[in-house]
Amino acid sequence: MSHQFPVEQLTLSRRELLQRCGMGFGAIALGNLIVGAPTAAALGTDPLLPKPAPMPVKAKHIIHLFMNGGPSHVDTFDPKPALTKFAGKPLPGGTLQTERPTGAAFASPFKFHKCGQSGIEVSDIFPHIGGVIDDIAVIRSMHADLPSHENSLLLMNCGEGRQIRPSMGSWLCYGLGSENQNLPAFVAMCPNGYPIQETQNWQSGFLPGVYEGSYVDTQHTKIEQLIEHIRNDRLPLADQREQLNLLERLNARHAEARQQDAALETRIRSFELGFRMQTEAAEAFDVSREPQYIQDMYGPGVQARQILIARRLVERGVRFVQVWHGAGQPWDSHDDLEIQHRKLAGQCDQAIAALITDLKQRGLLDETLIIWSGEFGRTPSVELPKQGANQGKINGRDHNHHGFTTWLAGGGVRGGYVHGATDEFGFKAVENPVHVHDLHATILKLMGFDHERFTYRYAGRDFRLTDIEGRVVPELIA
Repeated sequence: MSHQFPVEQLTLSRRELLQRCGMGFGAIALGNLIVGAPTAAALGTDPLLPKPAPMPVKAKHIIHLFMNGGPSHVDTFDPKPALTKFAGKPLPGGTLQTERPTGAAFASPFKFHKCGQSGIEVSDIFPHIGGVIDDIAVIRSMHADLPSHENSLLLMNCGEGRQIRPSMGSWLCYGLGSENQNLPAFVAMCPNGYPIQETQNWQSGFLPGVYEGSYVDTQHTKIEQLIEHIRNDRLPLADQREQLNLLERLNARHAEARQQDAALETRIRSFELGFRMQTEAAEAFDVSREPQYIQDMYGPGVQARQILIARRLVERGVRFVQVWHGAGQPWDSHDDLEIQHRKLAGQCDQAIAALITDLKQRGLLDETLIIWSGEFGRTPSVELPKQGANQGKINGRDHNHHGFTTWLAGGGVRGGYVHGATDEFGFKAVENPVHVHDLHATILKLMGFDHERFTYRYAGRDFRLTDIEGRVVPELIA
């Protein structure tokens, strides 16, 4: 039997009610949603309701495939025959400064092949991606600021390598909201724990906490392990709904006395999302519901499963999905580059190509922007032994922020196109260089925003994802 209790008759404090309440607030466990934000939306308005973009839109959703640790561009999408010619010899003109000393030219152990009608050269460790290269725009002239993981991860994800800033996914959720109110607007999937810089990679920064990414550990397959507290074994949904209504009234009164406190507003939203996710999250994250031929198309393993989940999430209206290739920095091949890069590519190559094909067959590729990137590239020269990062094997590469490769697909991108170039050895971007700020400006353009006008006022200043820099790269847009 249900009852309605007037607030005046309550004998429990708000804290006691929260402690005793039996609801399964799954969204609370999905991310640190109450990182301080200076202002909050009115309680009567859901900040994640869908909003129209101010400019013509090419894409509605983003899937960011993050090759965590820095894949080597000269071993994946930027072939350098000169490295074979000078293998074992000093590079003419010397080397640029990186994090650790490097030595002679290190030829790629992989072969490159011209693929598709465009004839773009792709390493043989990515045969499946080579098969869909005509849908991809390869940027061979990316560059960043520093050769450290910490700085470059935050620069790529948040547009700023040192200070706390909102992540790209948070900016887009702030600007566009979400098309599905029963799932998080921004999901970050990373198996086996957090990457370097942990939740800062999907932080909301000074934006309201409701826009922060929700972390999912995709090493697990059971929904109860993927998302903590997603199930409530004690109370049916109707009773949970009654409790939540009462809690909402208490929180609303509490918030009115505190000038719409942002942390409280975010907590209220997380309660509501946690309740609604009980009915939809289990279905969205369960890839066993896919036909067997689809599961076979993506292939086996954790990477394939989470890339398939990414498709299921954007199909259900999630705005931004980030897919990390493992915790730590698995692509950070200071040693045994040939072994490690071949293994890692084998874990994701088939599934990435399947994602592009699958989205195209469903009519979703045109509205879904796929980003493939690491935080930087790697040196064309071999890393010298015993400098603290390697084991002295002299068969790996150091970090390289001077030049590296990122690619885009879908979402209004010009497929079968190569933009820019590094020098003949792959050390530095020399032709049509694209800074990370430029990449962000272009992504925002595809999503319907002018990066110079898409701002948020904080501490007396109008901030933006691209800070005070960045330019759109029109050649990348179809």
